[in-house]
Amino acid sequence: MYFFFSVLGLVIIIEGLPYFCFPGHIKTIAEKIHEIDDSLLRFFGLALMLTGLLVIYISKKIFA
Repeated sequence: MYFFFSVLGLVIIIEGLPYFCFPGHIKTIAEKIHEIDDSLLRFFGLALMLTGLLVIYISKKIFA
């Protein structure tokens, strides 16, 4: 459980970095996101999830 919460904490930190470092750019992106087609956003989300799974799989093979 400790590992899970450690990873969750790191994800939250990484998610918060752009808001801390580039708040102006985040506002601009947030204003334009409604113009992007839903299917493209879903594809991008799926690609990110699959990339995350691939990173976990490769790191498990290397470091386990």
